[in-house]
Amino acid sequence: MDWFKRKKQTLTPGAKKELPDGLWVKCDNCGEIIYKKELEKKLYVCPKCDYHFRIGSKDYIAILFNEGTFEEFNAHLMSDDPLQFTDSKPYIEKYRATVKKTGMNEAVVTGTGKLEQHDVVAAIMDFKFLGGSMGSVVGEKVARAIDRSLELKQPLLILSSSGGARMHEGIFSLMQMAKTSAKLALLAENKIPYISILTNPTTGGTTASYAMLGDIILAEPGALIGFAGPRVIKQTIGQDLPPGFQRSEFVMEHGFLDLIVHRHQLKQRIARILDFFAHQNPH
Repeated sequence: MDWFKRKKQTLTPGAKKELPDGLWVKCDNCGEIIYKKELEKKLYVCPKCDYHFRIGSKDYIAILFNEGTFEEFNAHLMSDDPLQFTDSKPYIEKYRATVKKTGMNEAVVTGTGKLEQHDVVAAIMDFKFLGGSMGSVVGEKVARAIDRSLELKQPLLILSSSGGARMHEGIFSLMQMAKTSAKLALLAENKIPYISILTNPTTGGTTASYAMLGDIILAEPGALIGFAGPRVIKQTIGQDLPPGFQRSEFVMEHGFLDLIVHRHQLKQRIARILDFFAHQNPH
């Protein structure tokens, strides 16, 4: 019965190879597994289905502005807790934890920079900071960016990526809708161009204020754009919504957008629009 006993070990298991975390990314749209370095080269656009991944303010600054020309201002501004708001935890604790995690002080970065040959003022929102919510400091930074655009007589870009008003700040947050909209009217009076860029998502009070007030309104493909979310609308009207409802393509078809621009062409397309405005309205 010794026939079935192993006389010697002929195979030795090799050391298990583990891939480092973060090397591969799965596309949320088509499920393709993409090498992260390759995805970075393609500006976080899926090479298989063209899905535009959500990216942050630093990425958009790198995409839109000539290297080394973007200079941030009002970076020091930080939110307070005017209502001492508490839900699962105090708002101020949640805010400070987000500052520590993201390395940002707020959900928008404002600055000046050069986009091809054009000097512009910009406000770039970032969804990873409390869902890109528009609190009182976000509104103030956008308002100050508008003031800087008026002062320098330079075009304004606002790139939106936001879930809407920051309800932790209640009425102080909602007031920013009126404040920023009134400021933008001054740009129109002074014939200074304002280009609004909508990314995934642009919703709530952001959509109901400065995001939809551009002289030209652009959007990335497939971006969620709207005021209330689809589920809320469906429950309110008691009807099924059409396919693609509130996506860029549907919104443009119904007249609320001027252009849908692929991320790879975003800088060049904005530059051509600014060429047109500069020709029409030289300072």
